[in-house]
Amino acid sequence: MYQNNQGDLVNFSKKNRPRLALTLGDPAGIGTEVILKALAKPEISKKYDVTVVGNGDLLAQTYHKLNLIENLAPLANPEELSVCDVQLDGEIKGQIIPGIGNAASGAASFAYMECAIAQTLAGKFDGIVTGPIAKSAWKAAGYNYPGQTELLAHKSGVDRFGMLFVARSPHTNWTLRTLLATTHIPLRQVADTLTPQLLTQKLDLLVECLEKDFGIENGRIAIAGLNPHSGEQGKLGHEEQDWLIPWLEQERQNRPKLQLDGPIPPDTMWVKPGQAWYGNSLVKNPADSYLALYHDQGLIPVKLMAFDRAVNTSIGLPFVRTSPDHGTAFDIAGKGIADATSMKAAIHLAAELVSQKLAKKNYE
Repeated sequence: MYQNNQGDLVNFSKKNRPRLALTLGDPAGIGTEVILKALAKPEISKKYDVTVVGNGDLLAQTYHKLNLIENLAPLANPEELSVCDVQLDGEIKGQIIPGIGNAASGAASFAYMECAIAQTLAGKFDGIVTGPIAKSAWKAAGYNYPGQTELLAHKSGVDRFGMLFVARSPHTNWTLRTLLATTHIPLRQVADTLTPQLLTQKLDLLVECLEKDFGIENGRIAIAGLNPHSGEQGKLGHEEQDWLIPWLEQERQNRPKLQLDGPIPPDTMWVKPGQAWYGNSLVKNPADSYLALYHDQGLIPVKLMAFDRAVNTSIGLPFVRTSPDHGTAFDIAGKGIADATSMKAAIHLAAELVSQKLAKKNYE
């Protein structure tokens, strides 16, 4: 069922079903494919109230093209989905080519996001699951946001937010939670951007998230060092000695019920998580969450362990937002081989977080 993005959304009458907006992401990438594969699963389509936010024509075109591929995994039929149809200018729509990210595909994915955010802030959705976008395509379209997280925060009017990556091990059922202190900035800017004030803000967000979203109070948090060997007492960098270690000691005094480990040398911090993920019986007491100081320090190990199932969760927003932990994969767009595991995990986690918030609200 298609609805114009100016109209009222329907099919939200069933109580206690999480109402999720699911954006298509960049229409030239694999977002549409993984969404159609994920929504074909009855444990998603029948359990949650999901509305796809995107252009209905492009969604239908992708569906029909993919259905021509032999031995393809089942796809949801767009005619049987709830779709908030975001109309695109004919010239923009004509320039969208599978596998090629450009200004047109960037403009489309940005429009989908704007619609989903507006509808969610208006109360029509409880949370947003975002398909992957290409930052270069946004920039080509004239939008200079570093990523979807920053756009969500700006439109929501918040300046306290973070990128938390969550993944559940298929081997042990252990949950990995990794928060990034800095996100989409050049590596050379990391040391200047990190401050005691910034880390306190991120730690506050992480503690609140562990308590409210995961029911973990007085948890254990591992915090990475910045330099090799955490600076080795100033021989390999001075940030740890100058402010990171004093900051951590002060936080331990301010939060006596928390166990704050660190600063842990970045090359060894991920040994215990790896053992907990793969089922090494020798690992004891892995942390409840890990605070990485910059993008690749956290995401290289996360993607190594959980590339096909990690979920990007924005914390600090007034609503739930999750996203699969992969990009647009332009090189395989339209080939029918994209893996929908991370998208399914993103939908499931968004629904779980929304359900917890709704249950708590009803209890209060």
